[in-house]
Amino acid sequence: MKLLNWTKAIDKYRKIEGLLAFIILVLMALIPLLDLLIRKIFQNGIESANNYTVHLVLLITFVGGMITTRENQHISVAAFTHFMKEPWLSRVKTITIMIGSALTMAFSWSALALVVNGFGAEMKVGFIPVQWVAAIMPIGYGLMAIRLITSAKLEKTYKWVASIGLLIGTVLAIPSILDLITALFGQLPPVLENLQVNWAHYAGGFVVPGIIILVASALFGTPLYTVLGGVAYLLFTKSGGSLAVIPSEAYTLLISSSIPTIPLFTLVGFVLAQSKAGERLIRVFKALFGWLPGGMVIAAVIVSAFFTTFTGASGVTILALGGVLFYVLSKSGQYKESFSIGLLTACGSIGLFFPPSLPIILYGSMARISIFDLFVGGLLPGILMVAVMAISGIFSSMKNHLKPIPFSLRETLSSLKGAFWELLLPVIIVGFYFTGTTSLLETAAIAVIYIILVEVFINKDIKIRNLPEVAQKAVLIIGGVLVIISLARGLSYFIVDAQLPTQLSAWVGEHIHSKIVFLLILNLALILVGMFMDIYSAILVVVPLIIPLGQLFGINPVHLGIIFIANMEHGFITPPIGLNLFLSSYCFNQPYLKVCRDVALFFFIQLVILGIITYVPWLSTVLLNYIKLG
Repeated sequence: MKLLNWTKAIDKYRKIEGLLAFIILVLMALIPLLDLLIRKIFQNGIESANNYTVHLVLLITFVGGMITTRENQHISVAAFTHFMKEPWLSRVKTITIMIGSALTMAFSWSALALVVNGFGAEMKVGFIPVQWVAAIMPIGYGLMAIRLITSAKLEKTYKWVASIGLLIGTVLAIPSILDLITALFGQLPPVLENLQVNWAHYAGGFVVPGIIILVASALFGTPLYTVLGGVAYLLFTKSGGSLAVIPSEAYTLLISSSIPTIPLFTLVGFVLAQSKAGERLIRVFKALFGWLPGGMVIAAVIVSAFFTTFTGASGVTILALGGVLFYVLSKSGQYKESFSIGLLTACGSIGLFFPPSLPIILYGSMARISIFDLFVGGLLPGILMVAVMAISGIFSSMKNHLKPIPFSLRETLSSLKGAFWELLLPVIIVGFYFTGTTSLLETAAIAVIYIILVEVFINKDIKIRNLPEVAQKAVLIIGGVLVIISLARGLSYFIVDAQLPTQLSAWVGEHIHSKIVFLLILNLALILVGMFMDIYSAILVVVPLIIPLGQLFGINPVHLGIIFIANMEHGFITPPIGLNLFLSSYCFNQPYLKVCRDVALFFFIQLVILGIITYVPWLSTVLLNYIKLG
């Protein structure tokens, strides 16, 4: 009976946690929208509206991070665990969980030191002290550290072993704990003063092997956020720098003006994915293009690009639409199973160039170049990618003598009517943002409210009471992504502070003199990065290194950004550990090696397109030049 009551209490708490995340997301959409409306009517909007919104991002990051940890959904590579069997699988998982919980607990202590020492009484969010809001950081990290252990699918004995990570994390956080003691009591005992002075020396011996172990553990499933944040943590430990810099940089990033668009557009994508919008859009493009040779492939490519645009490179497109599109292509008897799997795997991240692409928003924010210019620069490369993937379907259809579907005007008009409201969404986004009517944040807020109204009240695919459940599915991605990029910011800070970009530029300038050779090396390096690192953390860590190199060789900043996104996109289907390969293996219930074989044709097609995007800068800059002339 007690066990039953405890289970009910846990379920109730989980629902409350999900409801809280939903409320935060709704407020993030409503505040910018109300501010826009009031400003248009009364000239003056809501005071500190942006301050409220960006601090809601801080809340959703850590509430989302806790939910993502609870559901065991943090992004990880885990390339080798797919081929492991018991008991070694459980042993390896225990070690990776121990590493993850240790570092997350260390982040919690350093975040607590920041909260106590880093915010003055005059800093407020409205009437609420920033210190109170920022307290979500140590609380969030602490609960995540515990949940990494409790949510793991391991026997009790293994969980107890993994719990040692909490103690290890506390030891790693000794400098932060000493800072807290100093802040609270004003002075350290002599013993602790000596420990504080000598800590960097004591810690120096294990920092390098610690980084090696940490990076290697990433291949066995250690969450990427702990790997990136952990490398930064160990580097700051060795240098003797303040460990509070890591949560401080996380806080700075999360309250920047462009970051709120990431959770908002992700929510839009998940509302679309949880409704029947995918089926309606497939019907539209099937009616529009089905009469052409390869028309079904054209429809699948366009629908995949549409969804990826809103959900980012998170694999949602494959997981949400893979089954339906596979049925349309393969089970209908039109295309071979291997072709269908390869195509859908390759299209899982094909829409990253189009607005409101989340990676482009983050890249522009990090590189400090116009997000608008990046969207303009990505239009032709994006169209080229979609067109070539669609053409592959035409050739396959002609080769196999597949009969197209007869065109029906009635079906076309009926399908357009059915999907009218979803088709209007990109028009609204492009219309509002590209005309300058609304900011990107305001556009994202409009998109959220619009798609909820459409799918709940017009199409009635989602019931109001189910919205928190839909939001919670989005939060699994939102929390995972935002926790990663916030901790990657600490590593980025160390890289810049250590003047690594300057040193790398000097080395490249001395040894590489050909722009073509540099671009080739850049392609190879970025594809490798795309294999091992998610696109969001790659932007934070790698972009500071390549921007000065681009300047050295006179590469247009927008063109460099498009090259970066194109390489990351290709990394998702690059063996042995491209993310989309594993997602497709799961989604289509196929052996991993078979998925690799099936995607090989499209891998080389996209590699050729990547070369064109890289070595033909005209594609990325011609529209920019046209707009400037206009």
